[in-house]
Amino acid sequence: MRDDKNNEATAAASRLQAVAALGQQIWLDNLSRGLLQSGELARWIGADGITGVTSNPAIFYNAIRNDPAYRAELPGLQAAYPDLETRFEHLVLPDIQGACGLLSAVYQESQGKAGFVSFEVSPRLAHDAAGTVAAARRLWRQIARPNAMIKIPATDAGIQALEEVIADGINVNVTLIFSAGQLAKVQAAYQRGLQRRVDAGLPVAHLASVASVFISRIDVVVDQQLAKMAGELQALSGKAAISAAKLAYRNWQQDLAGGFASLAQAGARPQWLLWASTGTKNPALRDVLYVEQLIGKDTVNTVPDATLAAFRDHGEASETLAAGVDAAQQVLNQLSDNGILLEQIGSDLLQAGLKQFEDAYTNLLALLE
Repeated sequence: MRDDKNNEATAAASRLQAVAALGQQIWLDNLSRGLLQSGELARWIGADGITGVTSNPAIFYNAIRNDPAYRAELPGLQAAYPDLETRFEHLVLPDIQGACGLLSAVYQESQGKAGFVSFEVSPRLAHDAAGTVAAARRLWRQIARPNAMIKIPATDAGIQALEEVIADGINVNVTLIFSAGQLAKVQAAYQRGLQRRVDAGLPVAHLASVASVFISRIDVVVDQQLAKMAGELQALSGKAAISAAKLAYRNWQQDLAGGFASLAQAGARPQWLLWASTGTKNPALRDVLYVEQLIGKDTVNTVPDATLAAFRDHGEASETLAAGVDAAQQVLNQLSDNGILLEQIGSDLLQAGLKQFEDAYTNLLALLE
């Protein structure tokens, strides 16, 4: 019986390891004191090949609300830090540092290409470029781990801050990207920041950045619009976000051989595409759809616990991201021809995402009073 269970565990883990064999990293979209203290995160890193961790205000709100380990620490922090934001950072930054420690071997063995842990600047700074830069610099110093990433939203102010922070030599996860237009601005700002370092004779080889493109939320909105249209158009349901991701990946590959080539010669790494919001929200779709259909070399997929467990159980790994690009273009053309405009949807989703994170942050700080 024990051998059967071990064989099942090995087979389950191999489903995730198979993704790594195709050149894609799987990061966990969750972090809590319990995951660290229980050894669960360490087990997932070892058995499943998890090579990174992301966090956000909503994740920490749920962690602090549900994990008694945080509640026990609060009285001391309440006495020491009257400011709620400072109190929050002192409560959770040790978890960021702990996760960085667990992933330090991955970071070293990959020569700095994997093993990252993301922590977000305050959502209240989303439209404050100077404040975002100052917060990123401060958090980078406080975390003091080479495999940390500071998370910055892809607002106009955040993109402006991105250039400055990259020029400072700080790893960045740019979050809340919902459209091709946003992504292009993010990638351009990243390259400008790198170029400033190259022009100043500063090292760039150690720098890492990801552009976090949100997936499932796009399909939720598009599919709502398709439901009101003719039957043949409804066949496009569940295809918009994956199609957009395929084209983004093609464009990224083309840029590596084009505009990014001179920076690569200077030792810089490209800004990797990261697929975020990959838990399936539509129960009519396969629960691992946004993992299986987005597997490509030199990309990242950050998944919540439930999606991780689902893929461990029945996910299938094959190189899908580079396939069907012409068909993906046709899907986007059909959507545009019928008035479904992904740039406008992306703009609306950015505003909704900012509000969601700010509300979660407000609720989180209320837990610490």
